[in-house]
Amino acid sequence: MASVYILYSKKLDRFYVGSCKDLSFRIDQHLKKEFTESFTASAEDWELYLSIDELRYGLARLIEVHLKKMKSKTYIQNLKKYPEIIERLKVKYS
Repeated sequence: MASVYILYSKKLDRFYVGSCKDLSFRIDQHLKKEFTESFTASAEDWELYLSIDELRYGLARLIEVHLKKMKSKTYIQNLKKYPEIIERLKVKYS
């Protein structure tokens, strides 16, 4: 199963959206800066803001792309505030 995850950096006041098959391993990669040229290498204070778990990998990728296209901090914050948005995304991209 796969996950869509959203990280937040207070230092940058920015969100990062990604998807993966192993969430704890992937977050560890971000925190250890394994990819030195990646966006997340620009801060040390990334925290998991939200995760959407138990997804097929293809569905996780589609939701990730959707969230990135939105380019909206408010939309991401609303995902946490209104979980029904997440359920609608799951249905839309299934």
